[in-house]
Amino acid sequence: MTSTFDLAGSLAVVTGASRGIGAGIALGLARAGADVVGVSRTGGDAEVAEAIRALGREYHSLSADLATLEGAHELVARLDELGRPVDILINNAGIAERAPAEEHTDRQWEHVVAVNLTAPFTLARELGARMLARGRGRIIFLASMMTFQGGRSVVSYAATKSGVAGVVHALANEWAGRGVNVNAIAPGYIETDLTSGSHADPERRQAFIERIPAGRWGTPDDLAGAAVFLSSPAGSYVHGVVLPVDGGWLVR
Repeated sequence: MTSTFDLAGSLAVVTGASRGIGAGIALGLARAGADVVGVSRTGGDAEVAEAIRALGREYHSLSADLATLEGAHELVARLDELGRPVDILINNAGIAERAPAEEHTDRQWEHVVAVNLTAPFTLARELGARMLARGRGRIIFLASMMTFQGGRSVVSYAATKSGVAGVVHALANEWAGRGVNVNAIAPGYIETDLTSGSHADPERRQAFIERIPAGRWGTPDDLAGAAVFLSSPAGSYVHGVVLPVDGGWLVR
């Protein structure tokens, strides 16, 4: 009997796949049977590529500058050139610019909005249109604890991650009846380069652990199961959800 979590024969696109959460999700999808297109700004995904190919899956490495609309559209064109439809889109790539709100510059705001909100929507719209034409597809955005909370000194990041929830709800409302599932995963505090300022400092690291009911920071692998679930037949009736994977942070 085929597992309801089986992704064999699927092609998944993962942005920001070279490290951190993107690498963890890409490997998780490959373990479930998917072939993967890993997208990164500057490459550096050799380790991920090797691990996925060792599983017997295909891995295609593409570079794209998702801080520009041109970069997003060029990525879609290169995906079309693969000659194989995209079944799963993981909108993972993201950045944060830290500054007190009164000092947050226009450049910082525009940069974060471009990468965290405009590019993910553009990719979802373009690849989603192709999925709608086929009557099937899965799109997963990466939200954040800042989807639910304001944070400090990350006003543009919080705004974009709140915006992600709105885009997910809107797309799910339009596309759920047409075969395309749109959802989001909201990671808790995960050990990545983006959070190194907190988890690398022993005192701050411990302060976060004391706030997390699970008693530990998360790892990129902790996100893989949620991504596989939402990408697989097991998640076929799940639409418009922002799923926290946070060790219980939000319930504390």
